[in-house]
Amino acid sequence: MRGARLTLFSGSAMSCSGAVHRRVAVVFNPAAGRSRRYRLTQVTGKLKSLGCQVTVLETSAPGHAEEIARTLKDEDFDIIAAAGGDGTVNEVVNGLHGKSVALAVIPLGTANVLADEVGLGRKTDRVAQTIAHGVIRSIRVGTANGHRFVMMAGAGFDAEVVDGVRLALKKVIGPLAYVWEMTRQAFLYRFIGCDVQIDGRTYHAVSAIVCNGRSYGGPFMAAPEADLEADDFQVVLFERSGWFNVLRYGVALIFGRLPTLSDVRIVPGRHVAIRGGAGAPVQADGDILARLPVDIRVDEEPVRFVFPV
Repeated sequence: MRGARLTLFSGSAMSCSGAVHRRVAVVFNPAAGRSRRYRLTQVTGKLKSLGCQVTVLETSAPGHAEEIARTLKDEDFDIIAAAGGDGTVNEVVNGLHGKSVALAVIPLGTANVLADEVGLGRKTDRVAQTIAHGVIRSIRVGTANGHRFVMMAGAGFDAEVVDGVRLALKKVIGPLAYVWEMTRQAFLYRFIGCDVQIDGRTYHAVSAIVCNGRSYGGPFMAAPEADLEADDFQVVLFERSGWFNVLRYGVALIFGRLPTLSDVRIVPGRHVAIRGGAGAPVQADGDILARLPVDIRVDEEPVRFVFPV
């Protein structure tokens, strides 16, 4: 594994779940900062006290988390825990393709939408208890031009916002960087619009978000009918352009009223093709992964995931 630094916390031979203890590989981005490293140490210490065997693998560059997850062997670990934000989770999920080891989350990043979706929270004791004793069930993930995503993929305004956020500003003000960029893009974005084909039927929208889960941007609910364990997406289509409607959509999202708006359509489907504005960005799990056109599908291979107890 390229540049991975390994730290082993030896757990008790006693069980942390039933008759067999859980062997946990933690994939951690050290660029997250000292405070997040401290929280990680609290979680791994608690896992050790619960009898789990914990191996911490630190990433050294973008994409390294995916490489680490792909390299780890099923017979060596029961769980791979992504310690970081949505980007770390996304990389690990892509590295788990073809593997039976289960995914867990240690939320440390600016945004942790998957953790919010399953009600995990940020308390270190609860996170450790979930990894040690949580129930493992299969979830479905999506693919956008062949790249896996967990929570959502989007084209249009939200993708332009993600594309425009500067990492330096994000490090300083955290989630407020997205608020700033959203405000800026509301006046700059041209709202070209796109054609969205959902299971063969075509719709026109100025923005589209393909939701695999209910949550968007953290605790906000964009698609109440979405379910990680379901076999389809909920596609949220925004039909009006302009800064006023961006503001209206944002307020409705914050207050859980987005699905009630007459110019927001939510359509279920398994195969979504988005065309228009060739070269425009496509975001998935909060990072830009492609440019239009994009083909989005439900991945045929489920991911085993550790749910909170």
